[in-house]
Amino acid sequence: MLSKRLEMLTPSYTLEISSKIRQLKSLNLEVIDLSIGEPNFNVPIRAKLYGIESLNNNCTRYDAVTGIKPLKEEICKKLLKENNCTYCPEDIVVSSGAKHCLTNTLLALTNPNDEVLIPIPYWVSYPEIVKIVNAIPVFIHTSKDNSFKIRAEDLSRYISKNTKALILNNPNNPTGSIYTKNELEEIVEICYKNNIYILADEIYEKICYKDNFTSIASISNLAKDITITINGFSKSTNMTGLRLGYIASNSSIAKAISSIQGHSVSHPCITSQYIAYGALKECNSDINQFVDEYKLRRKLICAKLDSINNISYIKPYGAFYVFIDISKLKNTLSYNGSFSLEFCSKFLDTYNVAVVPGIAFGLDDYIRISFACDEFIFLEGVDRLDKFINSLA
Repeated sequence: MLSKRLEMLTPSYTLEISSKIRQLKSLNLEVIDLSIGEPNFNVPIRAKLYGIESLNNNCTRYDAVTGIKPLKEEICKKLLKENNCTYCPEDIVVSSGAKHCLTNTLLALTNPNDEVLIPIPYWVSYPEIVKIVNAIPVFIHTSKDNSFKIRAEDLSRYISKNTKALILNNPNNPTGSIYTKNELEEIVEICYKNNIYILADEIYEKICYKDNFTSIASISNLAKDITITINGFSKSTNMTGLRLGYIASNSSIAKAISSIQGHSVSHPCITSQYIAYGALKECNSDINQFVDEYKLRRKLICAKLDSINNISYIKPYGAFYVFIDISKLKNTLSYNGSFSLEFCSKFLDTYNVAVVPGIAFGLDDYIRISFACDEFIFLEGVDRLDKFINSLA
């Protein structure tokens, strides 16, 4: 008999799309894949050299559960310099990716049936990770006119005596929205008064098209007390396959997470940690070049989308996605169940372009496209989107 927690998990809405992509590719058909949230840049060479050197020096043995000392010290320097947050190495736990950080944190904080607040739209794995740890996801409905950012009054309506934490993704996937300092201050005030932890997923903080990104923990000492910052190296330095993330919190939470990690994976890959160490020390200029390219891509894709009738979108100020409202097209398609899934499936069938249905993020009137790929790829994909929409009219 398998665990009953598997019955709680929602099947991936993207499985059908992924299956069709594989099927088309097996027929030697070219597929334009705008569904994946993976940078098409490589890990910077100077970061790789740190990993190579570590292997040459036989740094392949067990090490500290919470991460190697040089990396944790460098993370603390980064948090102070870039985020105006003071931490010591004992406050940092390095894990096998941001997903692992989130899972470890929820295991450390929640008891069965505790409630975790998740604004809609959400990154696809948030609700499922909450379910895996036997907590309950509670979804906060937001408004398009505020770029789907939660307001203080939105948050207050969903708090109960069982509320334990709020997951806040900033910059946001899938919308690209970024919270202002004032917006975050209001959220912190409510969470502090109600003894609610904030899980601040800031994995996209480097890919930011504004000059005033604010880390939640930097707002005040009170904010820092209730905030667990989750970050990593997949998006900023393209280390998607190297699986490395970290949390910054107070030492008691870090110790609890360390206890859990010590009995699950011991510690993350040593070579990946040295590459991340090199990325923090040596690769800010590389990251700036990546972001400059994303800015150009954002400008190009938004200009294309502006010329397409019957859609609108949330203008992204961070990350590398565009969240597109296709609700005006609802009466042009026959569908059973999910409109966005049917839209994406038919788009893939007829134009060989893969995008993500909004139902995966909790909003069925939307699709998400990624511009983490070469310019000619996403521009061609958007051209085909225009043709597909015109064929439906």
